[in-house]
Amino acid sequence: MTDNTSSQRADLEKAVRIYGGFWDTERGLRALRDTGHEPQEKYTRRILRDLAGKGLLVKVKDLPVRYRAVRSD
Repeated sequence: MTDNTSSQRADLEKAVRIYGGFWDTERGLRALRDTGHEPQEKYTRRILRDLAGKGLLVKVKDLPVRYRAVRSD
């Protein structure tokens, strides 16, 4: 990943942890734009998959892909 993508990953992970709920590509793009990035769909989808692989998100729907944040109580 490039430095910019790493920064986007960190910012999106922070948003997921703060806001929780359901996440899809569009919500991820909005969250990244709100933090000053100019995200691309392809990389946003990859970041969401990575966060799911890390256990922060759980896939709840395949088409279109939708995730739910895992609570960290």
